[in-house]
Amino acid sequence: MGRHFTNKTDSQKSWFEDYPHTSIKFIADAGLAKDAAIIDVGGGDSKLVDALLTGGYTNVTVLDISAKAVENAKKRLGKRSETVKWIVSDVLGMMSDKDYDCWHDRAVFHFVTEPKKIDRYIQIMADSVKSSATLIIGTFAENGPEKCSGLQVIRYSQEALVKILVPVFTKFIY
Repeated sequence: MGRHFTNKTDSQKSWFEDYPHTSIKFIADAGLAKDAAIIDVGGGDSKLVDALLTGGYTNVTVLDISAKAVENAKKRLGKRSETVKWIVSDVLGMMSDKDYDCWHDRAVFHFVTEPKKIDRYIQIMADSVKSSATLIIGTFAENGPEKCSGLQVIRYSQEALVKILVPVFTKFIY
């Protein structure tokens, strides 16, 4: 997927949103404090970080596997990028030293297709969030595409996503 960050403009990327209305709504509905620890998994050069900073959130982390995507976001944000914690890593290799109040993933979970890796992702998420954390996970719906950017994805219904998370997480609102 790294080639998408060097060869395509924002509007040519299938996942591009000029403004992340849905994610911002979910974060606002969660009632998170402005200093809540929020991680955007797979956030790369998404504009969620821009919207969060503009909205007054002060404790934002962006994790992405692509150094180029992170570089693009830092460039776009300019001085404001210094207030963000940037992690260039595969989420499955993430080493967290922080308990997040909100785990946001609109771009990664559906790419985790092997059962052991799905279990690993869920465990990393569980180890990285507070017990009262808000999880915002966007995946392709059951009738969505089977591939994204040439990569296989797993499609989930809300019920299927809840079922896979139930052994570790207990309260769901959707």
